[in-house]
Amino acid sequence: MASTHLTHLRHVDLAVPEHDRQLAFYTDIWGLTRTVGDTGISFLAAQGSPEQFVVRLRKAPEKRLDLLAFGIAAREDVDALAERLAADEVRLVSEPDVLSTPGGGYGFRFFDVDGRTVEVSSNVTPREHRRIEAAESIPVRLSHVVLNSPDIAVTTAWYQQHLGFRLTDTMHSPQDGDLMHFLRINPQHHSLAFSKGPHTSLHHASFELRGLDEYLRASGRAIRSGATKLWGPGRHKAGDNAFTYFLDPHGNTVEYTTEMEQVDEDTWHPHIYDASQADVTDQWGTANPWDEQVAKESINDPDHGCFIAPPL
Repeated sequence: MASTHLTHLRHVDLAVPEHDRQLAFYTDIWGLTRTVGDTGISFLAAQGSPEQFVVRLRKAPEKRLDLLAFGIAAREDVDALAERLAADEVRLVSEPDVLSTPGGGYGFRFFDVDGRTVEVSSNVTPREHRRIEAAESIPVRLSHVVLNSPDIAVTTAWYQQHLGFRLTDTMHSPQDGDLMHFLRINPQHHSLAFSKGPHTSLHHASFELRGLDEYLRASGRAIRSGATKLWGPGRHKAGDNAFTYFLDPHGNTVEYTTEMEQVDEDTWHPHIYDASQADVTDQWGTANPWDEQVAKESINDPDHGCFIAPPL
């Protein structure tokens, strides 16, 4: 177990061949705000979040997950974690240093067990943000990210050992074994989850809305825009959060969510949920059935960026 603990999820970075098309989706339809950008790169903020950006888009020949970033409390924690990871023979992409991305801060990057690039940082200057008002259907913040892994037991154990994640719940199939592990670093039910898949890839990135009304308004806006709705609206049992999943222009799954369960660390015991039960995947019964097509889209394309660090 790491001696220092991550505090929260900061941002998810995506590389895509058609940057401008992706940018239009995330700003005009999804409700994020471009704060900083240049040719072929954009930093997108959520109006309700103090994070400088929650999504970074980068133009690249191939689609990939560039990076997943987490916060940690202090500069000395960054140094301690980097030292511990190096001692455990985790491959560092960069040594702790001042960051050049919006808001600055102090951090470093490394590869996880599946070859994804992860960044941990502290002392990032908070962005001026605001309270999202009633009926305002734009994301408050980045809620969580789910990743596909060929062996979720190995990947989960790595994140527990090296980064201090705690297992909250498990989605299990009587036929196929464990399908998803939900992991937390704070009282939120999960900031990260791993889904069983044939290859390493992004399963989905989820964005939190103010409440149920705002979540439904946002879902309706995306539907009316012509965006491909993959699954929902509904309400999961693990996490007790509402969900509607869409595909972005490059086939990444993105989710609107709200009312994620908060965990009491002193009393919580992980559940094992049976994925074959309809009320486990959707308590409301309002979502379209989880079928082979939905599963196929969630698997996403193989990520060819494994063990290849993205540009700073």
